[in-house]
Amino acid sequence: MQLFYQPDIQEVKRLSEEESRHAIKVLRLQVGDLIFVIDGKGNKFQCRITQANDKKCGVEIVAVQPEFGKRPYHFHLVIAPTKNLDRIEWMVEKCVEIGIDEISFVQTRYSERKEIKTQRIEKIAIGAMKQSLKAYLPTINEMVSWKNFLQQPLPAQHNLIAHLEDGERFLLKNVPKPTESTCVLIGPEGDFSPDEITQALAKGFKPVSLGESRLRTETAGLVACHTVHLINS
Repeated sequence: MQLFYQPDIQEVKRLSEEESRHAIKVLRLQVGDLIFVIDGKGNKFQCRITQANDKKCGVEIVAVQPEFGKRPYHFHLVIAPTKNLDRIEWMVEKCVEIGIDEISFVQTRYSERKEIKTQRIEKIAIGAMKQSLKAYLPTINEMVSWKNFLQQPLPAQHNLIAHLEDGERFLLKNVPKPTESTCVLIGPEGDFSPDEITQALAKGFKPVSLGESRLRTETAGLVACHTVHLINS
C-alpha cells in the first residue's frame, strides 16, 4: 500500500506539489486510479485521482477510515539532542516507525547542541510515518531550556527520567502498564547533571534504568520507545 500525505486533504482535494510529482511522474498514476492519503491526524482516505497534474494532483475522496492504526497508549520522548544531528534524525525515523506520539528537545547543562531545526525533523517523521503505514504524525516540539521544561505541567501518567547516577532506579519495563501514558527523559552524552536529576525528582519524575549497558543518547531514546511499545503489544 502506497501512502501519500496531505494534512488538509478534506479541504483542498489535491496533493502537495512534492506528493503530486511522486504520484504522477514517479509512479505514473493516471486519472481514475485509486490512492490512499493520510492527514497525520489518524485519518486514512481512499481517493480517486481526478487530475493527473504533476504539480497539483486533484483527487476526490471515496472513503475514509478514521483512527487508522490508533495506539492504545501515549508515549512522549524528551531528549537532549546530540552534537551529530544525523544520530537524532535516525532515532526520530525509527521511533516513528515503531510508534511515538510526541518528541520534545531540551537543552541541559552538558548539551552539545543549542538549537535544532524542527521542520527538518518533521519532514523525516512524515517519511517514516508513510513508510511504516501509519496515519498519526507525532508532535515535534521546539527545543526549550531545562528550566523552562520543568516549569511545564507533568506531561503523562508516568513521568520518568533515565540517568546513570548511583541510587535507586527502576527498570523501565516494570513501570508503566498497558494503555497508560508515559514520558521518558533522556539526557545528553554526558548524562544529566546531579542538580538536574534532583530537580526532576522534585518535580515528580521517577528514576529509571534502560538496562545494564551504557547507551548512546539516540540509542537510549529508541530503546525507551521500543520498551513502551512492547509493554503495549
